[in-house]
Amino acid sequence: MPPIEPAIQAQIDQILARVHDGGRISYDEAMTLYQHADLLDLAEAANARRQQVVPGDVVTYLVDRNINYTNVCVTDCQFCNFYALPGDKEKGYVNSKLILGNKIKEALELGATRILMQGGHNPDLPYEYYTDLVSWIHKTFPTIEINAFSPSEIQYMSEMGNKTWRETLTELKACGMSGLPGGGGEILDDEIRHRVTPKKIMTDDWFGVMKVAHELGLVTTATMVIGFREELRNRMNHLQRLRDEQDDSLKRFGNGFNAFISWTVQIEGTPLGRSKFASEYGATSTEYLRHTAIARIFLDNIPHMSASWPTQGAKVGQMALHFGCDDFGSTMIEENVVSAAGAITKASPVMLPHEIHRQIREAGFTPAQRNTNYEVLKTFAQTDAEAELQSIQDIEKAASAQGNWAGVTLIE
Repeated sequence: MPPIEPAIQAQIDQILARVHDGGRISYDEAMTLYQHADLLDLAEAANARRQQVVPGDVVTYLVDRNINYTNVCVTDCQFCNFYALPGDKEKGYVNSKLILGNKIKEALELGATRILMQGGHNPDLPYEYYTDLVSWIHKTFPTIEINAFSPSEIQYMSEMGNKTWRETLTELKACGMSGLPGGGGEILDDEIRHRVTPKKIMTDDWFGVMKVAHELGLVTTATMVIGFREELRNRMNHLQRLRDEQDDSLKRFGNGFNAFISWTVQIEGTPLGRSKFASEYGATSTEYLRHTAIARIFLDNIPHMSASWPTQGAKVGQMALHFGCDDFGSTMIEENVVSAAGAITKASPVMLPHEIHRQIREAGFTPAQRNTNYEVLKTFAQTDAEAELQSIQDIEKAASAQGNWAGVTLIE
């Protein structure tokens, strides 16, 4: 980064001082930090914001499983290598209840407290498929939390059933769905969405679905993917819209997004990866950390921020804990979507709890297992080694019986 003019540095110092004092910064001030601030100064400010919002040295994680009920999809997203078009008998699938049930049983035996279930926009599945599936899971496995679908899937199934978003989400909640993940966010700026995901939900509708979810009391998260050859203003447009919507939801319903997670786009085997601009897609680890810090500073009304080891690697995940993140994400157990585009999870789709503990401790924090609501289920303090060992042995014993985690190695 070239030397900064004294006037701009003075402005940066003033903005960072306000962050350390707990103040909110504007869009333009965030842009100034994004463009000019020293990376370590950003990290320090992001950590200050983290302590204001989530004080202490505990870093949480979740034991859960990502389950894809189908990969058939008609949206043709330019960054996706997971989907199959309708009629593709070789690649396309809809998982049966037998397969889904076995996946959930395995997850429970591995200590999971939640499943995150998502799929594609499958024109062969009627509206009733979704309510029946959620109801069956809830009745069959009443102890597992069901976070399912995405705003885009909700919009699509609503159209299939001639329902409003409210009717769809109300019925799914009544069937046992407790949360709506923030998938399909990518860059919430239509200038970018029209280029990389033109057939999928646009920004206003994404937030519109989430607004209904907040009113209904569903647990929600917000996501963001960088590296689509977007400009900083596109990224900041996403963050500004997210903060504004969160302010509104909290004011009106006392409920909003409980966490934010971002990562860099993975393009291996995708249309973006085959385009003439392929070398310009993606983002470096430094870009990811800079963006993470800016997001933590700017999104002062979203309590939690999660690192993304599945796409960035464990060591960058550790570093993200020093750039404002208070959560290390999930054990995953299974991951299919970003893996298909070349993410780290392609080679190793899971991180064992004891490895998560090690990563968190090596970064200088105390690991704790949480649920979807970020309620701490157990803290693994250094003095609690015996209980931690027993917990690990119990989980790995179940894993060994299932063969799920046999031979898994952690990719740094």
